[in-house]
Amino acid sequence: RLPDNVGRPLTPLEEETVIDRNSPLTDYVYLSPNADFPRGKAIDKITIHHMAGSLSLEELGSRFSNRDRRVSANYAIDEAGRIAMYVEEGNRAWTSSSRENDNRAVTIEVANDELGGEWHVNDASFEALIELCTDICRRNGITALNYTGDTDGNLTIHKMFTDTECPGPYLESRMDDIADAVNSRLGGI
Repeated sequence: RLPDNVGRPLTPLEEETVIDRNSPLTDYVYLSPNADFPRGKAIDKITIHHMAGSLSLEELGSRFSNRDRRVSANYAIDEAGRIAMYVEEGNRAWTSSSRENDNRAVTIEVANDELGGEWHVNDASFEALIELCTDICRRNGITALNYTGDTDGNLTIHKMFTDTECPGPYLESRMDDIADAVNSRLGGI
């Protein structure tokens, strides 16, 4: 049985309550039914994805609400750096093609400002990604992000779990930068 706040527009009070349980950086909420309620393990990872395009947060929410697609993410970031939540952190999003990973990771989709090629992400989206990752770490007791280039690190990317190019060459090349920036902001919680 799905929670009663899933798959429909929320009232302002419901949205505020959901944001209070998750990231205060959230600008938009539309909770997807494509999730497991609750997640099976404590959060100890973050997994980065890309949209393979530049969708509005509302468009992506509509796609994630389609039960036939069987896909979702905890958060997404658009080209303006706005952040949406589609699956609360206490629940497992269906994002990485890995039940094991998604049970442990908060998953984040990031909009691209370039289609194909490097799948570039603009500065506003990248900065929002750093801020969101820092916030997730602080609230979940992750003292540092470690990108190892494989699934052993607690900062991972989609292509580690399935045959895909996601999150694209640009974000993949910036994973050490993401970890360094987040760790600098955490300053040893």
